[in-house]
Amino acid sequence: QVQLVESGGGLVQAGGSLRLSCAASGRTFSSYAMGWFRQAPGKEREFVAAISWSGGITYYADSVKGRFTISRDNAANTVYLQMNSLKPEDTAVYYCAARLGVYSIYPRDFGSWGQGTQVTVSS
Repeated sequence: QVQLVESGGGLVQAGGSLRLSCAASGRTFSSYAMGWFRQAPGKEREFVAAISWSGGITYYADSVKGRFTISRDNAANTVYLQMNSLKPEDTAVYYCAARLGVYSIYPRDFGSWGQGTQVTVSS
């Protein structure tokens, strides 16, 4: 398993941008597919974006497609989520997660989770 630490959250106005980072420990980071999920108050955790171990495959929730970009730097053991054109409905705690093997969009498939970082978008 890897340990994950998210950073980069904060308060931003609608239309603004944030870049989240997720730093992973361990020497086998490149073996893990990575995902970003989010959870708003009173709602279930939902899929945001995923990336394969090589970075060659990415997948997005329809709600963020065209606005968010997931990427990774295996040499730096880090995965990123660039969020542009933010909307108030993007407000949530954002979590990164890791799983061995192919990427997934389901939280149940991920064995390692970070502690989350709060993103608040004001209107």
